[in-house]
Amino acid sequence: MKYIKKLLIPTFHTANLILIIFYLYPGSIFGHLLYDDSSFQPQITRDFIISSNHLYVFIVLSVLGIIAYQNTRKIKIVTIYLFLLSIVLELAHIVIPVRAFEWTDLFGNIVGVIFVIIIYKIKSKYV
Repeated sequence: MKYIKKLLIPTFHTANLILIIFYLYPGSIFGHLLYDDSSFQPQITRDFIISSNHLYVFIVLSVLGIIAYQNTRKIKIVTIYLFLLSIVLELAHIVIPVRAFEWTDLFGNIVGVIFVIIIYKIKSKYV
């Protein structure tokens, strides 16, 4: 388990870096790679009130962060960081060319983080 934890921390930090690069890139890197059109954003699933792509990304990132830092003193810092990151990255779209701030994306980010934190709190309390 200790080996896995040592692997999860750099994986979490690497995932953060990749997310920030993809988030701040003016256009869609996936759209450019898959369709040779950086103005097209591929969808994993249809949106449902909130952005599904953003929800999934922040669930994965939050799971990595929470598992990597669970049972450490840094867990509170990680949860605050994830919550703030979900807001700041979307707000950055206000000033990035070709990108646009969207409430559905912001709520997808926040719901993804909150969902994982709630599951972690329930698991910590009852399991």
